[in-house]
Amino acid sequence: MTLSHASQVSSRSCLAIVLGAGEGTRMKSAKPKVLHQVANRSMLGHVLATLTQAGATSTAVVVGPDREDVAREVQKISAEARIFVQTDRLGTAHAVLSAREALAQPVDDVIIAFGDTPLILPETFTKLRAPLAEGAAVVAMGFEAKDPTGYGRFITSGKELLAIREHRDASEAERAITLCNGGLMAIRGDLALTLLDRVENNNAKGEYYLTDIVEIARSLGHRTAIAVVSEEEVHGVNDRAQLAAAERMIQDRLRQAAMASGVTLIAPETVFFSHDTRLGQDVVVEPHVVFGPGVVVEEAAVIHSFSHLEGARIASGAGVGPFARLRPGAMIGPKAKVGNFVEIKNTDLGAGAKVSHLTYLGDASVGAEANIGAGTITCNYDGFNKHRTEIGEGAFIGSNSSLVAPITIGKGAFVGSGSVITDNIPNNALGLGRGRQTVKEGWAIEFREKAQAAKKK
Repeated sequence: MTLSHASQVSSRSCLAIVLGAGEGTRMKSAKPKVLHQVANRSMLGHVLATLTQAGATSTAVVVGPDREDVAREVQKISAEARIFVQTDRLGTAHAVLSAREALAQPVDDVIIAFGDTPLILPETFTKLRAPLAEGAAVVAMGFEAKDPTGYGRFITSGKELLAIREHRDASEAERAITLCNGGLMAIRGDLALTLLDRVENNNAKGEYYLTDIVEIARSLGHRTAIAVVSEEEVHGVNDRAQLAAAERMIQDRLRQAAMASGVTLIAPETVFFSHDTRLGQDVVVEPHVVFGPGVVVEEAAVIHSFSHLEGARIASGAGVGPFARLRPGAMIGPKAKVGNFVEIKNTDLGAGAKVSHLTYLGDASVGAEANIGAGTITCNYDGFNKHRTEIGEGAFIGSNSSLVAPITIGKGAFVGSGSVITDNIPNNALGLGRGRQTVKEGWAIEFREKAQAAKKK
């Protein structure tokens, strides 16, 4: 598609209708199919976000009856989208007509998308619309299938699309065709209702097929067109195996994009991203790292192996892991260190601060260059409420210490190893909170003799 074509498309209004009413029985799930996630975003969420990027000026989503959960997801991703209910599932054309009220509004283009095809790219929607700007009435998205079984076939004459034949209605000769229907369609806005209202259910399943509008448009003297894309993009999800395949494909995309932007992935196939993961230039990610939603890693930081991050921000030059867990609200400062078996939640770790191993920091603030010893925990929860721990710049927290919040450890202060600290410690002071050690010479000999004697009785 040329730049001029893209420019033509961008100047046109577009209604996107997303079909999300399918029950997804093959998923074997109480959750609606379109709410199953890839890269930590629902499939429906991916489609809605992509349509927005592609320039849809209005959106309608068709959901099944009593599917408030799907409606909530729509509102979360696209607050302006209108929701329509398909009460009876009588085919794809019937589903589209559930949004009749939206279709009745004047618009240049109408896109029909599916809530279970999360891999479509924004530029593909633009490619689908381009022939409408050149006079086509209907544009169907097709792909060359490795195995066409089960797909609708494109019946063509030269470059002309004559019809789309569903697999079960196709002849043997038509089933040999490998150019298949990807499902998505674009329709000229002023013709959409005219074409859809003429669809009948004279087929093996007795359903109203959206694909029939190709023949209907041609019978009325209008031109139809094809937009060919890769098979991967139109990958639909009907079961758990196809969901896993979609996850694999989107992860491959995210890994390639990360490396192209200047990120080193030592073993890319072992790293898993969220759809919104942001990594700066010269970041290094070692094997077996998982990024949950909402993670930002700034330039030259290193994420070591077997770490799990979610809702966290890691500043430039910081190191995380191995075997670290960063939970939502973790803010790791420049050149700070989070070591092995450390869990951090809702905590600011200052520049150059070190939490090297075996530690839990929750609801805390740690000043620059502070050192948190092994086995330290912030006791932030009293059974009802969370409380904060404030640790000053350059403070030193000895190993195996419990800091009972709310509490403040001053700048440059020391906490003796093994302490339970319940009161604030001023700047540059030493805090100790442990029992005094007692040594009894020869006690072990006497104890063993008594124990052995008792055992003989």
